[in-house]
Amino acid sequence: MSNYLHLGIPAGTGRSRSLASPTLFGLLDVSSRDQLRIDAPLRRFAAGQMVQQRGETTTGFWLIESGAVVVGQYLEDGEFRAIAHMEPGDSYGELAWLSGRARVVDAVARVPSALHWIEGERFDAALQASAAAMRRVMAGLAEELQEMIDLVAGHRGGNGTNRIAHFLHNLSAGGPVVALGQQELGDLAGVTRATANAALKALEQAGCIKRGYRRIVVTDREALVGWR
Repeated sequence: MSNYLHLGIPAGTGRSRSLASPTLFGLLDVSSRDQLRIDAPLRRFAAGQMVQQRGETTTGFWLIESGAVVVGQYLEDGEFRAIAHMEPGDSYGELAWLSGRARVVDAVARVPSALHWIEGERFDAALQASAAAMRRVMAGLAEELQEMIDLVAGHRGGNGTNRIAHFLHNLSAGGPVVALGQQELGDLAGVTRATANAALKALEQAGCIKRGYRRIVVTDREALVGWR
């Protein structure tokens, strides 16, 4: 298990998610979300426990009730390469269900977490009941695709500081405190720990952030945009 999962950083210190685009579940109206959530079974996972594996087929998706989940892929050497960090209210796995294809990512509970299992048929029924919801979900899919294209392009052409700034901008959307360490940020950005450290040092010297013990405080979120 990668040390990404054992840094001892508490979840819930600020609202931190690494993606800017909305999750599809969040695009439903409040009453539909509440009904799906109330009727969905709840499962609990220990820190470091696998929630789902790449290659599995699925009939639905997950909604995070509490805790935090990292989504990514295990490499051949056993290291976990993170793609996204998600927290309560986020859902994931909808794309595999909608496409009818096997999952392409692994998901691991970062801390003790509780997740609801949402059956795809129930989500589909909620969409069919509202044309407006269907349009919002289609727009959300397009936004998610655009963000993924942007991330891929950044990984190919951007430097480490650009990538770190991108994720810090997203992670600080709900508050200035980002409760992730430099190893975790490096994993998300696809850079080494040394590169992540150098990037954070540059951003701190520019007045964008302040580094603390196992956390980063974003002091000038808008300035991060200039690094992206």
